[in-house]
Order: sequence, then structure tokens, then C-alpha cells
Amino acid sequence: MTSPSSPDFSPATRAPLRPFTDMSLSALVAGFVAMMTGYTSSLVLMFQAGRAAHLTDAQISSWIWALSMGMALCTIGLSLRFRAPIVIAWSTPGAALLVSSLPHVAYPEAIGAFVLCALLLTLVGLTGWFDTLMKKIPAGVAAALLAGILFEIGIEIFRAAQFQTALVLAMFFTYLVIKRFAPRYAIPATLVVGTAVAGALGMLDFSRFHVALAVPVLMMPVFSLSAAISIGIPLFVVAMASQNVPGIAVLRADGYQTPSAPLIATTGVASVLLAPFGSHGVNLAAITAAICTGREAHEDKNRRYMAAVWCGLFYLIAGIFGATIAALFGSLPKALVVSVAALALFGSIMSGLTNAMQDARQREAALVTFMVTASGLTLLSIGSAFWGLVAGLLTHAVLNARRA
Repeated sequence: MTSPSSPDFSPATRAPLRPFTDMSLSALVAGFVAMMTGYTSSLVLMFQAGRAAHLTDAQISSWIWALSMGMALCTIGLSLRFRAPIVIAWSTPGAALLVSSLPHVAYPEAIGAFVLCALLLTLVGLTGWFDTLMKKIPAGVAAALLAGILFEIGIEIFRAAQFQTALVLAMFFTYLVIKRFAPRYAIPATLVVGTAVAGALGMLDFSRFHVALAVPVLMMPVFSLSAAISIGIPLFVVAMASQNVPGIAVLRADGYQTPSAPLIATTGVASVLLAPFGSHGVNLAAITAAICTGREAHEDKNRRYMAAVWCGLFYLIAGIFGATIAALFGSLPKALVVSVAALALFGSIMSGLTNAMQDARQREAALVTFMVTASGLTLLSIGSAFWGLVAGLLTHAVLNARRA
């Protein structure tokens, strides 16, 4: 049973799929910003891990190709299937984990560990236990988790203002003015103005940009206990705690009741198929998903799925050209990228904080969740999103037990 404000995912009640009618400029820009944010935030980690493990340029390019293809096909397919902005991404904490662990494992054994992780994710999706877990998370805690995840990205615009003041101020005031008179076009206008100002200030550098097609490189997996312990199991835990849990929380916080089991199962199967080409796994996105689930993507939440479809199409283009996308993003100043991403997330952060504080009985738990998540705490190679959720649930349980 869905609420009146939530999209209905029952095939019998859904309206006909109309992607061309539901298309909009705001959705296209939201999809591009989501893709750009996803790549620029952690692509460097993959290059760092690949170089540390002495992988060839072809293997690294294949790695990027495999991830991009998995993200593109899953994002487009799931978004159209469920009529919701479902964005898929690789695990940034997982990529960070590989920086330290990949150099100590033979590459075929690492591929075997990637397959093991993907099989575990598929099992979790097929059994459906993840849906049961999510139903037990209080709404206020889930909303605070979303706000905490996005907070660190949101404040990046003000950090960037310390170093690129003219660029950031031009973008910020453009956003405010356009938001006042034409909210739907605030982010597109900000992106255009930011690029123009960066060009005028001589901050665009295309000197190292080149175009090259990616060629997939097949590596047959070799299974070993050491690789499973050092890479496979930790990668699974990180993917679940830092990607899938907050990814579902983002959808729930914006009113999308999409069942989680088919999403996780689909990404798990895609990860199994693409692991031999270097993919360490694709999972639900959180930060990039929030760019597509908020009002900036479209005023009508039933049409925001097109933002995710556009994101998937941009993933597809990026994957075809492999590592070339890194050179393109390297041509843009970092301040421009983080500022556009931060402004695109303002609405989602406000929504998360508002929903987190609605229920008086959950406010302290929500506050703890938000603070721990926003702190960036990392323990046992698991990110702050997981620990924020644990701290919030613990606080909620203790305070409710005391009041009872």
C-alpha cells in the first residue's frame, strides 16, 4: 500500500512509460551533474590503486569500462522499470580499500575476490532480508542519515570559496537569483555561468585532453582464501554499509518506496558478470542519487526518473571512452565541480533535516545519526554512514526503552 504522495510501483496501476514526454532540461542537467560528481569524487582512487598494483593502462581502462557499463545499464534499466530515480555507482570506500589491499594480492586472485563479493550481494538481494532490515529503521534516523551523508559534499562550496573566491561567488549568486525567479533552471544556469567564469579566468585546461576508446581486457578469476579475507569479505561489508544502506535511505527519504531486493540482486548479478573485466562491484548510489531524487531534477517526483536515465546515458558514454573521461574532468577546475554538486544537493539536505526532526521521539537519535555520519568517522575500513546508522539506532533504542 503506497501513500498518495509516493509513486506506485504496481504494474497494474502505473501510467504508460513516457520517457520522451517526461524529459526535461533540469533532469538532463541533474543527470550530468550526478555523473560528473560520481566520477570526479573517486576516479583518482582507482588510478591510485591500479598504479600501486602495477596494472597496465589497458587493465585500468578496462576496469573503468566495466564499472561504467554496469552502472549505465543498471541505472537506465532499473529507473525505467520502477519509474524512480535509481542511480547506481561504484563503491568509493571500496576503491579506497583497494588502494591498500590490491598491491598485496595477485590480480587474478583479486578478480576472484570481486566475484565472491558480487555473489554475496546477489544472495542478499535474492533472499530479500534487506527489505526487512530497512523497515526496522525509524524514518527520522533514515532522513538524518541522508542529511549527514550529503552534508560533507554540501559544505565543499564554502571550502572552495577560500581558494577560488570569484568563481564560487559568481556561481553562488547566480544560483540564488535564478532560484528566486526560475527554480527549475537554477543548476543549469549555475553550471553555464561557472564554466564561462572559469574560462574567463583561464582556469580551463584542455592541454592533456585526448579521446580514446576503451578495450575490455578479460582476466579469468582465481579464488584464494587470502584474497577472500583481505578483499572479498571487506568489500562486501563496505558495499552494504556504505552504499546500499544509505542508497535505500536516500530513496525512502524522498518518498520512493521502491523494493530494495531487486535493486541489490540486479547490481549483484551485473557485478558477477563484469568482475572478470576488472569491476570491483556496482552498488546503489547515495550522494549522486540524491542529486536526481530532489526537486532540482524536476518538480514532479514521478518524472525525476529521467534524471537517472540521463545519468545512465552519460555513464555509457564515459564507459565507451574509458579513462578519457578523467582527462575531461581534469580540464575543469575542482572548485567548479564541487560547487555545482553542493548546490544541487541543497534541497535534499534541507529535506533530510526537516524530516529528521519531525518526530519528537526520534529527534535525539536523528541528531546523533546526523553528527556521526557528517563527521566522516571511519573504523575498520567502514565509513561513517554505517556507524552513524548504528549510533542512531542504539540511541533510539536506549531512549525509547527509558521512556517506556
